[in-house]
Amino acid sequence: MGKSKFTKAKISGVVSYVPSSIRYFDEDAKSSNFDPRQIDKIKKNIGLNKRHVTTSKTTTLDLCYAASVDLLKGLKINKDDIDGLIFVTQTPDHFQPCNAAIIHGMLNLSNECASFDVNLGCSGYVYGLWLSHMMIESGECNKVLLLAGDTLSKCTNDKDRSTGFLFGDGGTASLVERSSYVNETFFSLNTNGNGSEHIKIPAGGFRLPKSNETKKEVTNSEGNTFSQENLIMNGGEVFNFSISVEPESIKDIINYANLKIEDIDYVVFHQANKYIISNIARRLKIPIEKTPMSTVERYGNQSSASIPCTINDSLGNELVCETKNVILSGFGVGLSWASCLTNLKLEYCPKVKIYREE
Repeated sequence: MGKSKFTKAKISGVVSYVPSSIRYFDEDAKSSNFDPRQIDKIKKNIGLNKRHVTTSKTTTLDLCYAASVDLLKGLKINKDDIDGLIFVTQTPDHFQPCNAAIIHGMLNLSNECASFDVNLGCSGYVYGLWLSHMMIESGECNKVLLLAGDTLSKCTNDKDRSTGFLFGDGGTASLVERSSYVNETFFSLNTNGNGSEHIKIPAGGFRLPKSNETKKEVTNSEGNTFSQENLIMNGGEVFNFSISVEPESIKDIINYANLKIEDIDYVVFHQANKYIISNIARRLKIPIEKTPMSTVERYGNQSSASIPCTINDSLGNELVCETKNVILSGFGVGLSWASCLTNLKLEYCPKVKIYREE
């Protein structure tokens, strides 16, 4: 696939919702038997403080539905004008039907609105933007509603110190629509499936259905406890992957757009953790003020929701007032990575909102 360029689409608005329930890293660390001397060091280096997590009843669909309603109202969009709906998630309500079809019905969208799910995580928001731009560039769509969210806190084991304290939940909605002016947007999409084992939930699909056997917990040599039904991550391999592919990906897309790093106002990375983002930024020699990284401290690693949530959390006021040259870049599960370089001036971009759970 490599790279692609579009000129007919723009992002008009972004809304992010997180659940009201909060878990603090200090609490997670104590329950996971961290050495007290490590806690402050991890908080400082990894950038962890708190994360918003769902209750058992709240799903990704709930969060994205709330964000959708808010976005359409904030932009004063007639729901009948939505002719494309993409839902990016790895935590759907059901195997069948897809989340996109369910929300299509909840929003009462037109029967002529194409709706489908995309099973991607950390790079998923950028892939969703690419699909949205392509649908508009083809001339078949004018307004595409892009939903991206995950509730990975439901998939981790609290006794697994490599994942149990990392993931927060979130649901987002973005509107990509036909632009009245030429808006050059550049994409770079990449995959290395040879690393697919490094972030994985082994059981629950048809290759390995859930059973009494897959529920059994094991403890590895590092003292992490999990079952095959939990999200399991090789942190060292993921770190090495991230710092090896991301700097080149950013350089590549800047060169493709015939720009220089100095021309970029912000680089919004997937909020994996502060240590990874700061390492990538340092290798690229990007000023730290151009790489927001406090979202992970407030909301945790939100998978596909982390880039749009960072837009709302850190850049909303600026992007409503003036146009900025922005790179959006996601990397992780797959292993997959994707970058987008675009001009952003949003009509609606409120601060992150709280979903009030029952």
